[in-house]
Amino acid sequence: MKNEQQTAPALSARQILLSGKVQGVGFRPFIYRLAIEHNLTGWVRNCVGVVEVHVQGEPQNLENFLSDIFANKPPLADPKLELNGQAEIAEFDSFSILQSEHQGESNISIPNDFFLCDDCLAELNNPSDRRYRYPFINCTQCGPRYTLIKALPYDRPNTTMAEFELCPPCLAEYEDPGNRRFHAEPVACPDCGPSLSFHSDQTVLDGNEVSLKKAVEVLHQSKVIAVKGIGGYHLMCDASNTDAVERLRKNKPRPEKPLAIMFPAPANNPFKYAELSVSLSEDDKAFLLQPARPILLVPKCETTKLSELIAPGLNEIGIMLPYSPLHHLLLNDFGGPLVATSANISGEPVLIHNHEVEKRLAHIADACLHHNRPIERPADDPVYKTIAGKPRPVRSGRGLAPIELTLPFNLEEPVLAVGAHMKNVVTLAWENRAVISPHIGEMDSARSLDVFETTIKDLQKLYGVKAEAVICDAHPGYTTTRWANRQKLPVHSIYHHYAHASATYYECDTDEQVIAFTWDGVGNGEDGVLWGGETFLGKPGGWQRVASIRPFNLPGGDKAGREPWRSAAALCWETGQRYDDIPEKDLLLQQAWQRKINTPQSSSVGRLFDAAAALTGVRTIASFEGQGPMEFEALCKTPDNYIELKLEKVDNLLIVNWEPLVAAMLDSTLTVSERASLFHASLAHAMLKQARAIREMHAVNTVSFAGGVFQNRVLTEYAMALLSDDGFKVRLSELIPVNDAGISFGQVIEYGFEQ
Repeated sequence: MKNEQQTAPALSARQILLSGKVQGVGFRPFIYRLAIEHNLTGWVRNCVGVVEVHVQGEPQNLENFLSDIFANKPPLADPKLELNGQAEIAEFDSFSILQSEHQGESNISIPNDFFLCDDCLAELNNPSDRRYRYPFINCTQCGPRYTLIKALPYDRPNTTMAEFELCPPCLAEYEDPGNRRFHAEPVACPDCGPSLSFHSDQTVLDGNEVSLKKAVEVLHQSKVIAVKGIGGYHLMCDASNTDAVERLRKNKPRPEKPLAIMFPAPANNPFKYAELSVSLSEDDKAFLLQPARPILLVPKCETTKLSELIAPGLNEIGIMLPYSPLHHLLLNDFGGPLVATSANISGEPVLIHNHEVEKRLAHIADACLHHNRPIERPADDPVYKTIAGKPRPVRSGRGLAPIELTLPFNLEEPVLAVGAHMKNVVTLAWENRAVISPHIGEMDSARSLDVFETTIKDLQKLYGVKAEAVICDAHPGYTTTRWANRQKLPVHSIYHHYAHASATYYECDTDEQVIAFTWDGVGNGEDGVLWGGETFLGKPGGWQRVASIRPFNLPGGDKAGREPWRSAAALCWETGQRYDDIPEKDLLLQQAWQRKINTPQSSSVGRLFDAAAALTGVRTIASFEGQGPMEFEALCKTPDNYIELKLEKVDNLLIVNWEPLVAAMLDSTLTVSERASLFHASLAHAMLKQARAIREMHAVNTVSFAGGVFQNRVLTEYAMALLSDDGFKVRLSELIPVNDAGISFGQVIEYGFEQ
């Protein structure tokens, strides 16, 4: 009988490079366990923004390993395969995680901040667990990331957790491949991690339980507390207590602007409290439970337990669920919903430093619930609104920003787009990548400019990219434009509405021309008119203005944004009608308007909505941007009647004549609700008429919506339905806000196509 010799299977080795969301999401421990499962040896390590793997073993095992990386990736990971090449066989007895490599070409993707995962939530509520009720519990699948990273690679020494030395039990978990805290960089416990402190004029307390107990006690006393979270502070008070909400509004001051609400979310029934006050669909619930835990605008219930001062005059409320362990503890101990609005001076970015909160918000907050884990950079809460069955972004922020997108072109040089003046965010772009910052805010204060500049420096440092050109709005008076012109870099200006149209085009899924409705407040137009009701034909880099609305002269210019009566007066004067709701101090305004003194011409649909709100008596003075139109929208019933507005050709533009709407809005034989519905329906039908005329002339069948007006659910859904029923393909952004928060990204798109 012949001796048979067993031949060892041939070994193969691979070098694998993975980019995308692969740092701060438990990816190295995942690779480690996967390699062991497939009987492979080698190593994995973090590099600058990527994960590098050297793996070897039987060829089929290697193939299965690579396939499982993408099939079974951690929930928060989004890997992209950059390299899968043959490598030299080396001597390895096992698979290991190596120290991070700080050199090499960067292909950085920054991890977002995450919610508290179910496993950690269970431990938080388990009296026998050593992290029971610990406000900073986390693991590889949850906890802060973006707001505590100082530099990449993502290792503990490069985070704000560096000052907290791991105790022996935490270190053992950190080094144990079988533990879900294996290489969880923010890992901590009550013995070695951050802790809470409570500060008020009368009391200073240190320690988690005593600080939490005191905070809850103060909240039950109808007081306001500044609570430090993941990306900044919230101002919090009892959302069911009108006295507490009134106190917050008066002192901030924020007289009427809606306030966000955070509801307790018990593990066995996360919507137990929310469903007592708001109406939630199953889609709403799924959206609210995503890892980012965003704010979602949802309808109020008639039986709501919330104070009427939460969102006066509106029929929807912005709600969110707790996303940090501290929030879970605070909400559960309090036993009801809390107002959770940004802790800032109104219009400024959210505050992040303990001492700054006590100094700047002493007139608002009766007490502060601090912690000693530093926040490296601010990140306000993201806000969404459901329109046409899908959540649409209103504000980017914590958990979702920075937003990293792939461009449809390659840039010749890195550029920085600095956006608009309102709702500011910036975009850093290079090669075929764009990174959109979290919400910064209105650019009216020194602190806003400071955070704006810090964000710009920070993005360039984190991603290892230095901008070689700046893109700004064409408006010379914007803070961002003036800043751009002070830099020692080439400056490219983009008209506001071209940027709006280009931002939306990115999501149109076409290379063809589109009809782009860009309706908003105001922005400089090429013809010197304050545009805001424009319809473009084309695509980025080649927009042609083909339609608009009848322009009118705005008495007082910029003042009209907060004083809707000015727009109402303008429409009446333009059409020869009397307008009586003019403040006594402005009685001579009509004379200035007649002489065209400080009365710029505008085609703004946003100002049309302001006028309608004022003409119907809904709102003549606004305490926040868009208040009149929001309240006007809230009064709408299902539109079932409309006025056919004339479409007139003027200087090769298709102009909608709004004149019949003025008399209709003044018609007291109709209820305000009927007039509001009529107004929305008439404008939607005017959009259809414009689109049909453009299609007939140019054979274009795709329509996109851009600009803040299309945050109006009634108008947008009605117009989308009309256009879709008429055979148009209609696009409304799902990634980028249609308001001015989308301008910086649109500037990059417009610039890229112009190259």
